[in-house]
Parts: sequence; structure tokens; C-alpha cells
Amino acid sequence: MNLNDVHRGITKFKKRSRIGRGTGSGHGKTAGRGHKGQKSNHGYSALSVFQGGTTPLVRRIPKRGFNNKFALNVAVVNVGDLDSAFNAGDEVTLEVLREKDLAKSRYDILKILGDGELTKKLKVCGHRFSTSAREKIEKAGGEVVVLAGKITVESKKKLAKDEKKKLAKT
Repeated sequence: MNLNDVHRGITKFKKRSRIGRGTGSGHGKTAGRGHKGQKSNHGYSALSVFQGGTTPLVRRIPKRGFNNKFALNVAVVNVGDLDSAFNAGDEVTLEVLREKDLAKSRYDILKILGDGELTKKLKVCGHRFSTSAREKIEKAGGEVVVLAGKITVESKKKLAKDEKKKLAKT
């Protein structure tokens, strides 16, 4: 084999196969659908879960739980991780946490938890703090900054209800 034979016959953009265009093409007459049967008919499409008339697996397995579409997605960062990733006197913000790969996924709320030890003075910004995390940050001489989080549907309804009550009283 020669070096110039290595790529012979390999094309970057392969021509699409035109089925049902005569017997000479190799995909003529039945156009790759075979003889007779439901699948050979024009316009046929089967459900992806169809299993030949047997009750499909997706219908045999019982349903469990539910998916709360209103639930907030909470990202979690531990105090020990902050201690190892930041220097003393640094400000810990959402952007900086994303850059340092501590909270890189998509989330609605960032919660700081108290696992690990904190030895450095840090200014930590977050939506929620556990009591142990808050104590550890303040004990190390740092500062806790609580950010306004995403408002849930329930709290929006509650605010609207409270507003109606205020208007009714006046």
C-alpha cells in the first residue's frame, strides 16, 4: 500500500442515497422496505414504544412520584470548598464561583452549607445560608451577604393576597 492510497475512496461529504430510483441503484422497486406488510405502506409510522401488540414496557411499569415544575433548582457549595478555593479577604460572588467551577451548573438559588472548616476572612454572597455556615463565616471574621432569590409561585400568590387584604382595609 502506498501513502496516496490511504484516503482513496473516502469523501468528506457523502452523496445522499436516492431510494426508489430504479433497480440499477440497488435501492429501487421496494425502496428498501421489503415485500408486503404494514411497514411497506406509504405513510406508515410506528410509535417508538410499539412492541408488536404487547403492552409496551413504558405502560407496564408503574408511575412513581411527580416532577414539580415550580421547584427552584438549588446549587450547593460547602464552606470547606470556599476555604480551599479562595484567599483571605476575597469576595465570593456567583460569577467568581462559576469561574472557579464550584457552582457551574444552571441554578435558581445558591445555598452555602457548613461542611468543612473556614480559616480565612471572606465576604460571601449567596441566596441562602445554613446556620452552621453563617456561624463559621462570621467566626472567621467574614461577612454574609444575602442576595434576593427567585420568587416562587407560592410566594407571588401570597404577596398578591396580602396586597388585596391591605386594599380591602383602606
